[in-house]
Amino acid sequence: MENEKDISDFQEIVIKSKSILFIQDIDGVCIPLVKDPMTRKLESKYIYAAKNLEEEFFVLTCGEHEGQRGVNRIIERSLNNIIEPKEKGLYLRGLAACGVEYQDNSGNISFEGVSKEELDFLSKVPNLMRPSFERIVRKIFPNLDQVGINKHASKSICKTRFSPTINFNSLFDLVQDDSYKRKIIQKSFEEMMNQIIYKAESLGLKNSFFLHISPNLGSNNGNEIIKLSTKNDIGSTDIQLLLKGAVKDSGVLFLLNKFIEEETGKAPFGRNFNFRNSPKTIKEKVDFCKKNIKAKDMPTIIGVGDTITSQKISNKSYSRGGSDRSFLELIQLLGKEFRSNNKIIFVDSSSGEVYRPSTKKSGFEGIIDEEDNLKFDIVFQNGPKEYVEWFTKFVRNRSKFKNN
Repeated sequence: MENEKDISDFQEIVIKSKSILFIQDIDGVCIPLVKDPMTRKLESKYIYAAKNLEEEFFVLTCGEHEGQRGVNRIIERSLNNIIEPKEKGLYLRGLAACGVEYQDNSGNISFEGVSKEELDFLSKVPNLMRPSFERIVRKIFPNLDQVGINKHASKSICKTRFSPTINFNSLFDLVQDDSYKRKIIQKSFEEMMNQIIYKAESLGLKNSFFLHISPNLGSNNGNEIIKLSTKNDIGSTDIQLLLKGAVKDSGVLFLLNKFIEEETGKAPFGRNFNFRNSPKTIKEKVDFCKKNIKAKDMPTIIGVGDTITSQKISNKSYSRGGSDRSFLELIQLLGKEFRSNNKIIFVDSSSGEVYRPSTKKSGFEGIIDEEDNLKFDIVFQNGPKEYVEWFTKFVRNRSKFKNN
């Protein structure tokens, strides 16, 4: 934890707020980053704490709720029970697939704004990936046999419903510290995923999908910029095919709309609002909120994330990105516009199995910079374990305050 006084001041302000709303990423925040998503673990005390916050808590993740690799399976394994989470409402409510897949605490799923044609194409993507995956791997690793290729394919090709993904971590293990080969892997699979975009366009789905690269260096003309590996930074570790418009800052608007409807009985953006009819830019989103949300209805929002990047490209400019940056920037701006005392929490996820810049080793280099608009109110330098400890205590104190 960066500063005990910061924590104390934060808790004093937020715990006593009339209305608060946590909007929190998952991987790297409450779950340590791992190379194989099938081995992810979540502490049971965190699950119960999130449940106790009730309407004041949402997740916002680029992972998915359902499916073999979904967070719901992690919850069931953590509780050693597949019935209790649904009966007791212990699933994490909120948005997955970067803003597409909503679920409540009981695991009821909805996904407005998605066409049948888009779902049909998404279901075929893992099979479209497989031949290209084998060709690329054989070229880079000519000595790898079919058994080895199959093993890496099962780890690398993520068959998720709304966000089929290619993950590089398994192949990165084969090249160890060879940043040149890591770059070849990254570029090869970026090209493969672009070919899948072209395939969708040829089938009449021209404006349906985009590539979400994690971590990234921001975007250029609507395309996310891959963070190529260097000697000291592993760079991008996966690429997802996502539905166009599925970005986390649009997810914030969806969750705010739902939260305010639950609190007041009226949805400020309309009950059918989803990621497809969200304004595009951060400024447009802020203006949209100012136009439709009354100041008295705006909660104090606590945004929590870990995937934020900043890379110097010249003496006076930086490339800034990361899948959590935009939603945290939006929350910060909304706090200023509505004077709602919003807070930003950064969890240093560098202690997991996936390399990330470490605040302990090099400060905020590679994360934020001196000219950055994004500012952190709390930094958990010891990662998810430290955050979970703090979160569970915070929830107990919040419950005591609300019950007095």
